[in-house]
Amino acid sequence: MRPLDEKETAAVFEKLFKFTGPNLKHIVERPAVEGPDDPPGRYCFRLHKNRVYYASESLVRRSTNVSRARLAGIGTCIGKFTHHGSFRLTVQALDLLAAHARHKVWLKPTAEMSFLYGNSVLKSGLGRITDNVKSGDGVVVFSMTDVPLGFGVAARSTQDCRKAHADAIVVNHQADAGEYLRNEAEL
Repeated sequence: MRPLDEKETAAVFEKLFKFTGPNLKHIVERPAVEGPDDPPGRYCFRLHKNRVYYASESLVRRSTNVSRARLAGIGTCIGKFTHHGSFRLTVQALDLLAAHARHKVWLKPTAEMSFLYGNSVLKSGLGRITDNVKSGDGVVVFSMTDVPLGFGVAARSTQDCRKAHADAIVVNHQADAGEYLRNEAEL
């Protein structure tokens, strides 16, 4: 386990900024609540076996007692680097993104299962959408009862969604809570 280098940090922060915007500073400067330390410390990002973990500094210090070969993971795995070096957010980052999301989409109850099976969000399944969403922005997908279901990339802006046909794709799927069942061995 090691800290991220400059290139890796830039890739992680760029991807997180796409979903959180200026709220990224709340993720980075968030005080830790775990550990016996009197000053609580902060959360940090660590790389282990091409996966990026979000963990408290106290937990990271204690994990140095475990050898790299035996360490499975630490904290929350928020994403992984592909073999080509690009960073990909995983579904485990959903709670972190949902708490700090800049753009949100709420689905009708009839469209929730379709999204959880890995399909993109259609206009007919869209319940609400935050204002000022542009095409290509990262959005977090919620149920109408504010339960985070996943995240994706907006295919249309908020204004274009109002004029779009009912079968038009509004949000392209990236990850959803159903991946815990579909990709159980990989997570």
